[in-house]
Amino acid sequence: MSHQTISISDNTFETEVIASNTPVLVDFWAPWCGPCKAIAPILEEIATHYTGKIKIAKLDVDVNPATPPKFGVRGIPTLILFKDGQVKATQVGLISKKDLMGFIDSHI
Repeated sequence: MSHQTISISDNTFETEVIASNTPVLVDFWAPWCGPCKAIAPILEEIATHYTGKIKIAKLDVDVNPATPPKFGVRGIPTLILFKDGQVKATQVGLISKKDLMGFIDSHI
């Protein structure tokens, strides 16, 4: 994680995501996942671009098994955008920086 993205867990999900005043893009990922590794630098760039507008959070599905099923996460990477504590949009799989920015812009 960098200073631009935060690592969250099953224990911190409610506080960091649901109770957040800022929209949160949650990356459901795992260390062994190739596409997850490929999207990580894109998320870092996005986090810098959207500083103050959205928060980027990463949740390792292997270490935190309780949260993913609550949101229907069956494949990774899965990106879920939360706003006002609610799911606003979901993106499954590797996505380009341009497409990811379009995804975010259309939902915040």
